[in-house]
Amino acid sequence: QVQLVESGGGLVQAGGSLRLSCAASGSIFSINNMGWFRQAPGKQRELIATISTIGSTYYADSVKGRFTISRDNAKNTVYLQMNSLRPEDTAVYYCYAEVVVSWPSESRSFWGQGSQVTVSS
Repeated sequence: QVQLVESGGGLVQAGGSLRLSCAASGSIFSINNMGWFRQAPGKQRELIATISTIGSTYYADSVKGRFTISRDNAKNTVYLQMNSLRPEDTAVYYCYAEVVVSWPSESRSFWGQGSQVTVSS
């Protein structure tokens, strides 16, 4: 089995910063893409950032220029550095990883437990 454990959420004032971490563990052969979604109250889950094995990144327009995604392949960990936070960034943030559990097999998506990020005005 594969587990993704998130850390780093919390309460911050507008303009502040937070860093989320998400560590994958368990039966892992390799990890392809990793990334972050968020879900605000009453809204659909939104993909905000992804990163490939070689470091290619994608950002949603809503976070581009403020958030930075990175990963440490040796630690099977993905990070989300969030700067210049706004009240509209308030949401539960979920990490995911596309994990190959054995070779040869296709990757499966696993999810973190969710981290609350609250930005006060």
